[in-house]
Amino acid sequence: MGAGCWLLLASLAAASRAKAFGRCQLAHLLQQEGLDSYRGYSLADWLCMAFYESNFDTAAKSINADSSTNFGIFQINNQLWCTDERSPSENLCRVSCTGTTRYSADLLTSDITDDIICAKRIVRHPQGMDAWEDWAMHCKGRDLSEWVEGCDL
Repeated sequence: MGAGCWLLLASLAAASRAKAFGRCQLAHLLQQEGLDSYRGYSLADWLCMAFYESNFDTAAKSINADSSTNFGIFQINNQLWCTDERSPSENLCRVSCTGTTRYSADLLTSDITDDIICAKRIVRHPQGMDAWEDWAMHCKGRDLSEWVEGCDL
């Protein structure tokens, strides 16, 4: 098999690890994982934040002006919360940002259990959901009922 075929197979394998959730699909999962009313934040808060942070995509990755990187559906930052191969971190969630370090959890896969555990830890800190700038800008203090509308929760 040629090098081009191997590259295609590798990219398909990596892509299959990621997932873009539908709004209601994610709502059900987050509810099941206990995020509705967690630390006073509604399920709609979590959905609104995840939408503006990653468009519900587990493979989302963005680089900030300070050169830190955000990972996964909740865009968890590598300066404090996760660790990757290029940046030392306090790694307060004890999780790998990308799956390339010694930690078994990975913020870029379709299994968002580790993302949820880490997001709960972030919200327990004094900033709460204000830790996510997109939530503060687009969701905080607004009627968010549309985020759970029609989801049969």
